[in-house]
Amino acid sequence: MNIMIASSEIVPFAKTGGLADVCGALPQQLNQLGHQVSVLMPGYRSVVYGDFDVQKTGIELEIPVGGQLVSGQLLVTTFPESDIKVYLVANDDYFDRESLYGEKGVDYQDNAERFVFFNRAVLEAVRLLDLRPDLIHCNDWQTGLIPVLLKAEYDSNPLYEKIATLITIHNLAYQGNFPSSAMSLTGLDWKYFNHLQMEFFDQLNLLKTGIVFADSINTVSPTYAQEIQGEEQGCGLQGVLQDRADVLSGILNGIDTTQWNPAIDELIPANFSADDWPQGKTVCKKHLQDLFGLEQNSNVPLIGIVGRLATQKGWSLILQVMQKWLEATDIQWVVLGTGAPEFHTALTSLYQNHPHKLGLQLGFSNELAHQIEAGADMFVMPSEYEPCGLNQMYSMAYGTVPVVRRTGGLADTVVDASLETIGDGTANGFSFDSFTAAELEAALSRAVEMYRHDKNNWNKLVNAGIQRDWSWAVSAKAYESLYLETIERKLGQSIAR
Repeated sequence: MNIMIASSEIVPFAKTGGLADVCGALPQQLNQLGHQVSVLMPGYRSVVYGDFDVQKTGIELEIPVGGQLVSGQLLVTTFPESDIKVYLVANDDYFDRESLYGEKGVDYQDNAERFVFFNRAVLEAVRLLDLRPDLIHCNDWQTGLIPVLLKAEYDSNPLYEKIATLITIHNLAYQGNFPSSAMSLTGLDWKYFNHLQMEFFDQLNLLKTGIVFADSINTVSPTYAQEIQGEEQGCGLQGVLQDRADVLSGILNGIDTTQWNPAIDELIPANFSADDWPQGKTVCKKHLQDLFGLEQNSNVPLIGIVGRLATQKGWSLILQVMQKWLEATDIQWVVLGTGAPEFHTALTSLYQNHPHKLGLQLGFSNELAHQIEAGADMFVMPSEYEPCGLNQMYSMAYGTVPVVRRTGGLADTVVDASLETIGDGTANGFSFDSFTAAELEAALSRAVEMYRHDKNNWNKLVNAGIQRDWSWAVSAKAYESLYLETIERKLGQSIAR
């Protein structure tokens, strides 16, 4: 197959979230499966003027945006240590900026204009670069116009008429909503601005547009694909998603095992694998305890947390349990993250009162994130919602048992420890249902109890997690199947597999 992937962010070139991780790993895995892959993203400052080998293609762009022609050019680079081309849609007025979507918590006012330009440029690149894709894989609202542009403007062009589209929803909460006046920027007929297609409460909704017009839709976990069809997590689009349920599915993200693999990880003090993890984790735990001035005692349970300090990540629950346990137990905690000021304040206060039980770094450190995953006994992730989640997979790959709320990708990856699941070898962590501190505490209590008094079953959980293949190789094969299914639906016929 010939696959084009369009995304607003891609590791290692530009990143704000998990979208970049997916679009950085998937093309390379698809290439290894034998498919032809081209990738397009905006030519941000971090790429064009960064430390990447960016070359000119000599191709100039003239893109209609709001009744005017906007100039740009196509640049090209490759993934590091790869020959997969990444084409950059360059226009310094739009993309030579400090950040990708906004600054200091405020979105750029011309985001609609910027991404109309990008979407139209992607489709022009098909012709100008003679890419001839079988399918364009769109990602989130920033590429939501591509499916409708294909059907409304390019449908009679032989070069485009057979191109199928897939849109992946990485997080439904971010939809690309703009004032109705932004519809004029798209250049599309206003007939599409209706409640069944592009309009959402008198606004232009670019994610809804992609959902309505794409040939297939997927999310980053099977459970999240079901959850977003309900009122609680549908973010107002549940009806639209229900209408398209026959082409909606979920594929779990993988993890980058060149970066997250305890057997070769250069950021941790001792390497280990499924065969010798007890020795390696003992060294990593002592190092982590020493790093934060905690008692170096292998028998004391050490709970790790890495990520955004946000309500969505369950911090309103974590703080209640943490405060209670810091005062009443000898359990240790290590926290790495940044986010809402109120959580910064609360954690700083707890640290000042319990410096020998709580290790705290407010900020982000990739090295420390690896060391926490390797050195902690258990990892807490009680998210209110979680489209996929990666930290629970990192944890299990590093022999750290996750304690999570059963939602989205957490439900699809963590199997709660029970007599039945321990017996059949599927248990790899602890989970709970209700978004309450009481349920989180109950799940953590079960984990601590097993860690302290039932090492045989605890080791079974660790082994189940560390032996599973969490790599992108598994996910890429699922995308390969979805691409084939989507192309066949578009063409109305089966193709050779």
